[in-house]
Amino acid sequence: MAELKYMTGFGNEFATEDPRCQGALPDGQNNPQVCPYGLYAEQLSGSAFTCPRPANKRSWLYRIRPSVCHKPFTAVHHEGLVDRWDEVEPDPNQLRWLPFAIPKAAEGKVDFVMGLHTICGAGDTRARSGIAIHVYTCNSSMIDRWVLSLYFMPQQGKILITTEFGKMMVEPNEICVVQQGMRFSVDVFGETRGYVLEVFGVHFELPDLGPIGANGLANPRDFLVPVAWYEDREVPGGYTVVNKFQGKLFLSQQHFSPFDVVAWHGNYTPYKYNLDNFMAVNTVTFDHADPSIFTVLTAKSTRPGVAVADFVIFPPRWGVADHTFRPPYYHRNCMSEFMGLIKGHYEAKEEGFLPGGASLHSIMTPHGPDVDCFEKNSTAMLKPERVAEETMAFMFESSLSMVVTRWGLQTCQRLDKNYYKCWEGLQSHFNPNWKPGSK
Repeated sequence: MAELKYMTGFGNEFATEDPRCQGALPDGQNNPQVCPYGLYAEQLSGSAFTCPRPANKRSWLYRIRPSVCHKPFTAVHHEGLVDRWDEVEPDPNQLRWLPFAIPKAAEGKVDFVMGLHTICGAGDTRARSGIAIHVYTCNSSMIDRWVLSLYFMPQQGKILITTEFGKMMVEPNEICVVQQGMRFSVDVFGETRGYVLEVFGVHFELPDLGPIGANGLANPRDFLVPVAWYEDREVPGGYTVVNKFQGKLFLSQQHFSPFDVVAWHGNYTPYKYNLDNFMAVNTVTFDHADPSIFTVLTAKSTRPGVAVADFVIFPPRWGVADHTFRPPYYHRNCMSEFMGLIKGHYEAKEEGFLPGGASLHSIMTPHGPDVDCFEKNSTAMLKPERVAEETMAFMFESSLSMVVTRWGLQTCQRLDKNYYKCWEGLQSHFNPNWKPGSK
């Protein structure tokens, strides 16, 4: 495959056309009576028409056939996907999953849609309020079928995401956002696994930087948007259209490729980002700063400073804090914290929390470093040191109280029932004879 090309920036106004059809973008207007090359003009709106200009998201697509040309949708059952959160009783315990099993090719082909399973979530897709967290495990590309809108994070195996806007190659340690209503397919190159966050009603933004200033964390210039690419192809048996609507899957057929957009312009786009480009900030004096300093993207709620979902990473960095227990502190939180590990060893739990696995600490459920981490770092010599070298852990943090699905608790059979034991060895160090100045 030829090297893919991208445009740079976050939330910019982009304009692009496939070089095979120069001049495909209409000159000076969006919807001419006759479009260049005989194309159809179609607007994709990611926000209400009347949203304030800074929040208004839309793109104009110029395609060979409009997307309205498809057969009626019919419902299809997918046992691993759910849209309601009352399948099982709530579980406030600390939960951890071993790496999710990837189906072997010898056992049959499993593509992205078939291998997508919901772990937990909250809210209501009908009210467009809430989130769902999924995992995908697959071994086969999607052949002549496509689906809609998700946030990807590959953990094992790169994926080629073809969208109406163009193509993106996404590798482990990169993220990709395909926004609501955008159609895409996923090609894989062997056994593949990753995480997916679905946000029902709002869009991701770059977090405000406040006293940090104008630069830092995820910089806009490092986000990549695909250039226009189209195919004019018909399939005798038809393309399968997989539509995720109100949490359920529906199938339709159409005889032409959905990726027939010759040119487009606008600010509502898919995009990807390499986590190595994150500019971390941290304390240079004392104490362990809150994990919010590692926020890459945020999906805001209506309450200032409270997120429907924050995407947070824990990248390689320097630790220099004096007189400080440097790993994450023990904590009870008014947010739900779902963590995953892309590679390496997470500093607070080097045993048991593995790449391709996950953990969930629900609202006000206590959590923190295990026994080994506490004992080691309570007596360590505090010199500057590299933290999380060759490691990338992440967290989906949400103000919503998430419920785990039946698949996550029972069907997947990856739940670590011994997770609680990692704290059982914590001993009392209380010394009633302690005096100021002593250790």
